[in-house]
Amino acid sequence: MPTFDPTPLRAEFPALSRTQGGRHVAFLDGPGGTQVPRRVIDAVVGYYRESNANIHGSFAASRRTDEILAEARGALADLLGARAPGEIKFGQNMTSLTFQLSRSIGRTLAAGDEVVVSRLDHEANRGPWLTAAADAGAIVRELPVRLGDCTLDLDVLDSLLDRGPRLVAVGYASNAVGTVNPVAEVARRAHRVGALVFVDAVHYAPHGPIDVGALDVDFVACSAYKFFGPHVGVLWGRTELLDSLPAYKVRPAEDRWETGTQCHEGIAGTLAAIEYLASVGDRFGNPAPSPRAARRDRLVAGMRAVEAYEQALSTRLLAGLATIPGLTVYGIADPARAPERTPTVAVRLAGWSPAALAVELGRRGIYCWDGDFYATALMEDLGVADGGVVRLGLVHYNTADEVDRVLAELAELAG
Repeated sequence: MPTFDPTPLRAEFPALSRTQGGRHVAFLDGPGGTQVPRRVIDAVVGYYRESNANIHGSFAASRRTDEILAEARGALADLLGARAPGEIKFGQNMTSLTFQLSRSIGRTLAAGDEVVVSRLDHEANRGPWLTAAADAGAIVRELPVRLGDCTLDLDVLDSLLDRGPRLVAVGYASNAVGTVNPVAEVARRAHRVGALVFVDAVHYAPHGPIDVGALDVDFVACSAYKFFGPHVGVLWGRTELLDSLPAYKVRPAEDRWETGTQCHEGIAGTLAAIEYLASVGDRFGNPAPSPRAARRDRLVAGMRAVEAYEQALSTRLLAGLATIPGLTVYGIADPARAPERTPTVAVRLAGWSPAALAVELGRRGIYCWDGDFYATALMEDLGVADGGVVRLGLVHYNTADEVDRVLAELAELAG
């Protein structure tokens, strides 16, 4: 098995060369948006230089734009395991796409219908459904969180499903505390009662392989800027559903779900980001894909390698955090349960507000976030709505040395 070494991959990310106080900055801010490899920057700049035109024109730059969009659609189908590129829809971001879809699904709801949302989720997978339900006179049921480890209680889900909801909205992974949800099991139970299943995969996408067919869900949304690309939103849906739902569109638009001119340069960069992830599979896949392997195989190999490496980082981080006096980890804190979470860890340190701690870590060259990260309901339930938490978010370009560095700084600040 090839040993995962982030060093050659880090060399592809210009931002990672940034220094502060004579030391390289440790970017632990990935859950808010990852850094991008040089090929993504080059693709965006190259698009502006060589292909900047609207679609379906009779000249070369426009035809090249058409080609780039088609290539990117195919690449995202490979990333998500979609049946066909036509199931991929681009948009401004996940939140906007989810509001657009929820508005359409909302037109199919009747007064008294029910939808289920999770209190673990980002508000982008709550607000759209709450609004659609309110517009239709439908009822929202909330799936609570087991606060000891921030996981979902599937027994409670079963009791909610007994009421026959029309839709279940769930996150693939929590952007605040890292919990990876059993999405396939949620979908199996939801489909048993005829409910549609919408999955917010924004936080999970940079951390592991996604297979919409194996998950057997109905819709998945994600954002490229969370998996090493530009600010572009992506929606996958089953063809038969996308074709049958009412859509809000202008009459001449050829696609029922892509409203207006898209961010072509961002889509070009998204294609480059997916090519980068495939190259990770070429380097570190186990088994290593053949030189002629399909892009989907290369992507799965790369994301499995990323997943294994990040689980080792999570184990190291969680074990170290457990030794720091006055520090609380929210969510799964047992290092042995690293496979059940992403390497995104929410903490509070006694004597420090989350904002002050993030500022101090930033002064020491460790970039991380504080707040609630739009996981507002979860923070309310955890009793930390007054400032939220500090979020330490690792991705595959982070290193064991960076983990040790943040542990050392937190230990010093605790003392």
